[in-house]
Amino acid sequence: MFRNGSLTVVAALAGAIAMTGAMCGAAAAQEDCPRGTLDNAYCDRNGDLVADAPTDPKKIINPSTLIFAYTPVEDPAVYQKVWDGFLKNLEKVTGKKIVFFPVQSNAAQYEAMRSGRLHIAGVNAGGNALAVNCAGFVPFAMMAAPDNSFGYEMEIVVPADSPIKTPADLKGHKIAFTDATSNSGFKAPSAILKADFNLEAKRDFEPVFSGKHDNSILGVVNKDYEAAAVANSVLNRMIERKVFDPAKIRSIYKSETFPTTGYGTAHNLDPKLVEKIKAAFFSFPWQGSALQAEFKKEGKFIPIDYKKDWAVLRKIDEATGVKYTCK
Repeated sequence: MFRNGSLTVVAALAGAIAMTGAMCGAAAAQEDCPRGTLDNAYCDRNGDLVADAPTDPKKIINPSTLIFAYTPVEDPAVYQKVWDGFLKNLEKVTGKKIVFFPVQSNAAQYEAMRSGRLHIAGVNAGGNALAVNCAGFVPFAMMAAPDNSFGYEMEIVVPADSPIKTPADLKGHKIAFTDATSNSGFKAPSAILKADFNLEAKRDFEPVFSGKHDNSILGVVNKDYEAAAVANSVLNRMIERKVFDPAKIRSIYKSETFPTTGYGTAHNLDPKLVEKIKAAFFSFPWQGSALQAEFKKEGKFIPIDYKKDWAVLRKIDEATGVKYTCK
């Protein structure tokens, strides 16, 4: 599994995912090429920090069925319905059959792409760097509001009647994080608590891991957790769906704005197919769609530059000691 910037190959994923195209990642022949922090399976000749398409035509894939997975921030069944209309549009534009893969963990998503079983994905903001470096993920888009504004904040929430009033009060308590690849669910709060409040995990507080943002939020609502660090994009969507009573929680910290989920493809997809996939994203009609109903603040996909737009998250990785070593 992918944990703390390292990767171990896991067992085969859900049987519904067919092996389409050539294997990538560790199974690929390594080239002598510039790669920066990328795994040895990939090359970065143009210095944009993401994997280049293979130069060997035999390693370019153009499968008849494309697998799509959205970052597992909440119940995958909820998002399968949310993405249905978009995926039908993707089928129309690409001429391919599209299958939604409801991944249960970030690690499963990254491993599926590394091994050639996932072609298009929405990867959590904090996991983009790991997916880029270890799985050959090439992000090209993210959601934005009609005025091109985008992003989300990390918030630390506690039960409404908790005696904890500020992050400084977290000393001696348990804090729930999501998983080690999440920016808002682990890396950003760890860096902020250390830099701004001199609080370190295990020394000053006990970290526990819930697996997903909704688990952390509901854990605070039900008082299973004393505090939790979460993405307020997930928090707000759950409130809008009336999943819980917002009066049961209280926010004690809100961060600066971070980029949100990055959408992209596997590095070894046929470049002509990638252009069709991009066209499907950027031309998708949001008005009246299930995506618009779920992501109320957004209204379109905009192009991103991983090297520039994810610089702040890579700095957080550096500050928290994350290494993009893939095993």
